[in-house]
Order: sequence, then structure tokens, then C-alpha cells
Amino acid sequence: MKRLYAWLAGLAGGAAVYRVFRRQPLVAPPGAGPDPADELKAKLAEARAGGEIGDEEAPDPGVDARRRSVHERARSAIDEMQGSDPK
Repeated sequence: MKRLYAWLAGLAGGAAVYRVFRRQPLVAPPGAGPDPADELKAKLAEARAGGEIGDEEAPDPGVDARRRSVHERARSAIDEMQGSDPK
């Protein structure tokens, strides 16, 4: 009885593998229309040429100070964990 189940499982697995390799690759039909990626690339090129990206938001001057303080705290925490003296 165990052999029968083993054979049936083998046949089912073989059929599943056959179906996977038998599938046709998904290809868009030739007249499907323009590629959305090309449209987005064109919009991005337009925005870069016009200088629209990054102009709306000026960086906050306090960001650098906060970044430095975070890095200093992280370095001191690492030095404390490693047991070495801070510089």
C-alpha cells in the first residue's frame, strides 16, 4: 500500500513539474500599448531638466547639527561598550 502512495505522489509531482515547464512565458501582445516605464522615464527626464526635483523642499539647517549629535552619541556608546576611552 505504501508503494502505491509513493507512486501516486511521484506521478503527481511529475505532473506538477511538467506543467511548470510547459507554461508559455508571459509576453505582452505586440499592440498592447506604450510601456509605462518609458512614460515614467520621460517624466523623470523632464523634471530633471526643468529643475523641479528638490526645489520645493530646502533642507533644514538644523538637520546637520542633529545628524552630528546623533553620530557623536553613537560613537560614545560604541566606545563605552567596547571599554575604550573616548578621544
